Amino acid sequence: MFVACHPVLSREAQIVLTLRVVAGLSTIEIARAVLAPVATVQQRIVRAKKTLRAARVPFEVPSRDEYPARLASALGVVYLLFNEGYVATSGDAWYRADLADEARRLGRILQHLVPREPEAHALVALMELQASRFAARVSDDGAVILLADQDRTRWDAEAITRGRAALARSDDLGEGRGPYALQAAIAEVHATATTAEATRWDDIVVLYDALAALTGSPVVELNRAVAVSMATGPATALRLVDGLAESAALTGYAPFFAVRGDLLARLGRPDAARTAFLAAADLTANGRERDALLARADVAPPARKDPR
Repeated sequence: MFVACHPVLSREAQIVLTLRVVAGLSTIEIARAVLAPVATVQQRIVRAKKTLRAARVPFEVPSRDEYPARLASALGVVYLLFNEGYVATSGDAWYRADLADEARRLGRILQHLVPREPEAHALVALMELQASRFAARVSDDGAVILLADQDRTRWDAEAITRGRAALARSDDLGEGRGPYALQAAIAEVHATATTAEATRWDDIVVLYDALAALTGSPVVELNRAVAVSMATGPATALRLVDGLAESAALTGYAPFFAVRGDLLARLGRPDAARTAFLAAADLTANGRERDALLARADVAPPARKDPR
């Protein structure tokens, strides 16, 4: 990863090249991860390879004093690899635990390579806290179980403990939380809520405020709107979501329409909600996610083949 994340490349090129060549993700999976068209990702990979050849960059592991110039991209690769494991782009399983576990393993290696880097510990914290919910995220037949409906006794207490310890380590080293630490702090609020009703949504909104200020990400703003809907109600949140409708990054982004559908349903607008859920279902290639969205739209999902 440090070899591929060469500073002669732009940050975007480092990440897509490493995800493709080292992590082995498909261009479709990478496009979803970075919210870019597949053709754009393919072009970035081709240009990155040409740039490396033109610069005659040797294939060699950099020395430790070269790590800082490559670290942000390496962390980004591990983060996006975990995200693909957390919700798979396609297939008949909602998540890929093997991929998420590999991302956690790589994150722990980064912790040891750069033990004084707060965001390396924060990324591990985020992954541990998110992965703690895996056993509760699907039913026995693989159907999606959303956060509010999960059996929290099935959450992995040891993973939560590890995640909180890693976040505390990040806080001890840092002078303010970075993007991964803020996301980990949001995950910690969820992890420490004994019930869905006990979730401190006001705290989550504040954390998203800080994360949005740091990143300027429309996806963060979308997630913030979800938190706002839980803290103050769906009407305010819907205005926030509608304000994101013109964002190019969210064009074709299934969660945008799923969030909008949920808010519309909660506001008693079933027809508009159904339209939004169907739009979200059309935009996902993950079979389990599509089934869940069709069910929200009150449309029977297609029958599944017997895996035997």
